[in-house]
Amino acid sequence: MESLPVEVIGNILSQLKAARDVVIASATCRKWREACRYHLRALSFDSSDWPDLTTSRLEILITQTIFQTHGLQALSISMEDAEELSASLVIAWLMYTKDTLRELCYNVRTHPNINILERCGRQRLEVLSLAHTVITGVEPSYQKFPYLRSLSLSHVSLSALDLSLLLLICPRIESLGLINADIALSDTQATMELISASLKELHVEAISLDKLVVEADNLQKLRLRDCSLEMFEHIGKGGLRVFKMDDVSILHLDIGENTEDLEVVDVQHFTVMWPKFYNMISKSSKLRTLRLWGLTLADQMEGMDLETISACFPHVSHLALEFDLADSILDHCLQGSSRLENVLVLELGWSVLTNRFMVWVAGLLERCPNLKKLLICVSASEANLEEEYEMIADMHTAMIPLMRKHTQVDVQFKYE
Repeated sequence: MESLPVEVIGNILSQLKAARDVVIASATCRKWREACRYHLRALSFDSSDWPDLTTSRLEILITQTIFQTHGLQALSISMEDAEELSASLVIAWLMYTKDTLRELCYNVRTHPNINILERCGRQRLEVLSLAHTVITGVEPSYQKFPYLRSLSLSHVSLSALDLSLLLLICPRIESLGLINADIALSDTQATMELISASLKELHVEAISLDKLVVEADNLQKLRLRDCSLEMFEHIGKGGLRVFKMDDVSILHLDIGENTEDLEVVDVQHFTVMWPKFYNMISKSSKLRTLRLWGLTLADQMEGMDLETISACFPHVSHLALEFDLADSILDHCLQGSSRLENVLVLELGWSVLTNRFMVWVAGLLERCPNLKKLLICVSASEANLEEEYEMIADMHTAMIPLMRKHTQVDVQFKYE
């Protein structure tokens, strides 16, 4: 280690990020202290790393560590387990690093509260992540983030107007995350609108709204998770490539008319009128990954069969299916004789154990001649463990002749 250039040591310490490890490493020798002072680029403070320190001692440690660095580019301060910190000290940390900082993750409660947008605006920040804070009074006239590409708001309280203005002052934003954000609508406002010409990725999680409208011509990745929405609408010119939805309650879903560029559709734990959803994605001939997991299907099953999947999505290489294996669904899914030539990875699961599951597995293996990997996911119910263990054992026994017949397939089991 002694022969390493001090710049290389600085890069190594920057990969550690955790301030606790960096502080310990800097005590090794003079060369390492020099690397921390002049070549450290990333630093992360987490109150859980120092559970025995009082708030005042923690403030001193953070102050001394930050003020010994030069050229810090990434700073993370997560004080979720700590009491309120001194606002003047936190401002001092931000002012000391403002000329070089490009990435800031901020989860700090201060007294009095700090307007973090006011403190960090007009800097060269490219990534900003805020948690457990309140955003009020966004002022487009002087609060600007001209270089910001990624913004994440987790457990943040703000109004719908301030959120709209926040997007306005970030003209280059490409990625937006809204996680468990408390968004307040005015008395006359029923719709939350997100408008951005540059936005490419949107992640919305644990949000409850009547209507959410996203107007973004360049949106490529959209993920909705654990949300309750009466209506979601995406307005854009097309170009959406990745659409993921997990545990979402929604009455009306519209991801746009132009879905030809979709490459990934991943829908989990979603009660869906399949014909309507199928119509939205049926033109996605470029689809590479199709994941339909934990779906509760309505009576109509138009398009939910291997024949249609083969015709509409000929380039799918990763196919994942898990739903209630009622006899009618099983027979409907396996109808036809078209083969899924490009499927290399197949995931199969079931929510209710049934003896006919192996019929389904065997039928799908026959339809995927070039399959390389088969993953079978088993969800066991604690209520009837003994009975289900017997069925799982029978399933393993029934898999033996299939594995002998399809020796090129790597078969794996996953138990939940």
